[in-house]
Amino acid sequence: MQHLFQSLDTSVPIWDSTFMVAPLVLIGTKEADNYDMAPKHMAGPVGFDNYFGFVCTPKHATYHNVLKTKFFTVSFPLPDTIVATSLAASQRDTVISKYKNVLKALPLEKAQTMDAMFLKDSYLRLECELFKVIDGFGENSIITGKIKVAQVLDEYRRISERDEQDQLVKDPLFVYISPGRFAKITKTYNFPFPKDFKR
Repeated sequence: MQHLFQSLDTSVPIWDSTFMVAPLVLIGTKEADNYDMAPKHMAGPVGFDNYFGFVCTPKHATYHNVLKTKFFTVSFPLPDTIVATSLAASQRDTVISKYKNVLKALPLEKAQTMDAMFLKDSYLRLECELFKVIDGFGENSIITGKIKVAQVLDEYRRISERDEQDQLVKDPLFVYISPGRFAKITKTYNFPFPKDFKR
């Protein structure tokens, strides 16, 4: 079968030209006397050790909050929390902070070791100390942290005695389909790694 490719104009960002699967997390930070929760989909592990990173811009409060406090939390939302996750993306008001206006209505819980919040309805929670900020990706930056505390909901923990497909049917994953869509993942397949494959 012949595949036909179309060239994309790289003088502008290409990312809205096709769909891509991404995680969707909420980054929690301390902001003055309040807190902030910011949805991010350009986010994930940085390598195979306990580092996590996300893309942010100096135009957003999250960037400055992390630089100031040197920490952030990461909440991986449960699939049924799309409304709460969406509300966290609300724009801040010039008079009323986002925390007072929106976040007080969300189910939040305090982190164990830092003054920041988690989304209560999440299946994986990370408490991260700032590791490095790498600026210069156009107007964006990559913020990385060393994971100091990690918690997973019992039903989401991978255990060898559990059938992985059954587990994902019972407890699906929430993913962002960029740009602007989301999905619950319940049907998965074993990846056909080559014999003797090693990471």
